[in-house]
Amino acid sequence: MKVKTIIVGTGFGGLATAIKLKLAGEQDFLLIERASGVGGVWRDNHYPGCACDVQSHLYSFSFALKPDWSREFASQPEIHAYLNNCVDRFGIRNRIVFNAEVTRMDWREDTGEWLVTTTQGNYRARFVAGAFGSLSDPDIPALRGLESFRGEVFHSATWNPAFRHAGKRAAVIGTGASAIQIVPAIQPEVSSLVLFQRTAPWVLPRHDEPIPAQRQNLYRRSKLAMKWNRLKIYTKRELFVFGFRNPALMRRTQKTALAHLHGAISSPELRAKLTPDYALGCKRILISNTYYPALAKKNVEVVNAGVRQVTETGVVDATGTLREVDFIVFGTGFKTKEPPFASYIFDAKGEALSSAWAGSPKAYLGTTIVGFPNLFLLHGPNTGLGHTSVIYMLEAQAEHIVKVIQFADRAGKRIIEPKRAAQAAFVDFLDSAMKGTVWTAGGCESWYLDKTGRNSSLWPSFTFTFAKRARHVSEDAYALRDARVPE
Repeated sequence: MKVKTIIVGTGFGGLATAIKLKLAGEQDFLLIERASGVGGVWRDNHYPGCACDVQSHLYSFSFALKPDWSREFASQPEIHAYLNNCVDRFGIRNRIVFNAEVTRMDWREDTGEWLVTTTQGNYRARFVAGAFGSLSDPDIPALRGLESFRGEVFHSATWNPAFRHAGKRAAVIGTGASAIQIVPAIQPEVSSLVLFQRTAPWVLPRHDEPIPAQRQNLYRRSKLAMKWNRLKIYTKRELFVFGFRNPALMRRTQKTALAHLHGAISSPELRAKLTPDYALGCKRILISNTYYPALAKKNVEVVNAGVRQVTETGVVDATGTLREVDFIVFGTGFKTKEPPFASYIFDAKGEALSSAWAGSPKAYLGTTIVGFPNLFLLHGPNTGLGHTSVIYMLEAQAEHIVKVIQFADRAGKRIIEPKRAAQAAFVDFLDSAMKGTVWTAGGCESWYLDKTGRNSSLWPSFTFTFAKRARHVSEDAYALRDARVPE
């Protein structure tokens, strides 16, 4: 099958791109989805307690505001329902091919198109927008003996909804954003819980509460009031950038986090285990009002000795102590340092994107890549955020993608690719902007840093500065050419 544009993935990034294309008058596109429904991470992550850590009114599309969010921080079911609503509201469900996993993509320079191989058949497309998601492929450590464990094992993103954890002995490995939601959600119901912590996270209070019906009604009546509320949230969160770029400014926020810890944990020994030894912001900042109180309960043990191996009946820590458990939950994050999609995307010479990146992903505006024409990445290198809603970035990228396609069409050229000098200048700007930030000078090792030590994950400035750059498409940044074989 031949189509002008293929979008891979139906999370926030893929849906933003599809809707922006349709609103711009582009009709010849398909979305390819490996699962049976839309939603990306908000479809896959349905573990107990799953919710967003950005306020609902900001963690949504600017072109599809929702007046009736039930809480300040929405839960997974509500966000998933919102995405399904957007699909139907903008009439794109009939453009989605479900249960079609992309297994290979090959660029054909002669015809100026991508050959996209999927489990539901093959496609030819002039453009491909890859909304693969940076948090879509679970990363489970290769622990010795894991395959021998007799109980239930799953990653936070593959939680078994049929599993009943009540009354059972739990082991949670990892203390990231998912783990701090899972632990307080299951702690009251399990007989015991052992939390294996490699590095203590910084945790701030979560100012969450139900949104009153009268305020929801106000937003229904006045879109201006809803936009004003969104702008206030946006502005407040953007102020965190000053702290990320100047770690000394984080000290006041660190004091808030420490007070939050001390207010919930009275045991000096447990406090010591839960006190981070790096600057706040170096790793992802977490928010929760229930995490610390859960860890203080009698049926919870925090182990910060690391994991040596797994046996048939439990988990052995680095000191050799065995804790017998009935199920193991991995809150160990995702494959961000080596994104799986990069291994099956090939340029005209047959070189994989993973080989071209050589352990350090680079792209112009985090979206287009030298050597891989007519290819766009949503949530690509350096488009992640540590302070606010990534939806803002995804919308800016989707807008850029539409403009690049239209730019090529107006020029009457089939192929468009960022110039090497433009991509190099953009990467130089990023590396320069990262110097002295909390991510590179905060004293921690995080998933933000790639194999070479570069922060190739985050945008190092205000989000509006990225959006401003993304609005412009010109011959200074992009090279245009014809296919070798006329269409």
